[in-house]
Amino acid sequence: MKIAAFNGKNLGQKKVQNKSVIKHLTKIISRYSVIVLLEVVDKSGKAMETLLQELNKTDTNRKRPYKKTASKQLGRDTYKEQYVCFYRPDEVTLKDSHQYEDNQAGDEDAFAREPFVLRFQCPNTVVEDLVLIPVHTKPEDSLKELDELHDVVEDIRKKWKTDNIMILGDFNADGRYLSKKKKEKIRICSPSYNWLIDDDVDTTASNKNDNTYDRIVVYGKTMLNAIVPNSAKSFNFQQEFDLTDEEALGISDHYPVEVELKTKDASGEGQSKKKGQQEQKRKQGQASNTPTKRGRRAV
Repeated sequence: MKIAAFNGKNLGQKKVQNKSVIKHLTKIISRYSVIVLLEVVDKSGKAMETLLQELNKTDTNRKRPYKKTASKQLGRDTYKEQYVCFYRPDEVTLKDSHQYEDNQAGDEDAFAREPFVLRFQCPNTVVEDLVLIPVHTKPEDSLKELDELHDVVEDIRKKWKTDNIMILGDFNADGRYLSKKKKEKIRICSPSYNWLIDDDVDTTASNKNDNTYDRIVVYGKTMLNAIVPNSAKSFNFQQEFDLTDEEALGISDHYPVEVELKTKDASGEGQSKKKGQQEQKRKQGQASNTPTKRGRRAV
């Protein structure tokens, strides 16, 4: 079961009215059982409703339609964004959602866009109770906001009595926003957390940099053991769909980051181990579609 986060770069009415953009957005979303879209700018809600309708028009999705849920409008000033989640209800059930209040005494308003926390029941995976914490940090405040995510995790552990937590999204966790030295000091880099997207993975569609802004982090050993080995990566839609630089950037300047959860079988984990071995062989036999800083595509 694949899960992803994708910064859609000012995703609103203008983009969904572009036939090429919406065609490729539906292809991207259709890869996943659950995907959280970031940087959605859609005050009326019409753009995301249009996207959902177009998504469910395809042959595959007509039989297995998506549903969506969204946060409120988030932001400190007139500019607002939303987190919008699309999911397949035949694979997962949305049990609960929680808009983090960001009102800790002495540390109010730590987040420019407070996390919108989602709780799913996943009957087909080894972790049946799954919490997702989507993130889009303010670049200049990424160090503080990423550190504060530990408080969000602790809040959710107390509220929902679960450790099956995944943080995913645009962390702005690279380049001038977050050095490796500073990154080591934030609390979600403590031993309890596992960063699944390596520092050498390029998560940007822009040719101006190869930063690893987008990340997936899981809390605890149970959650880590539920991940299919080597499945966490960025999805290079430009290469996959053979797009020009202009076409790719028209969709977003970020790639989605994705990960796969192990599914159940009679032996518990046999199926997922086999899938992990197959993925390992596939990677050894051909070049990976994940761009890295050491292997940037030629332009």
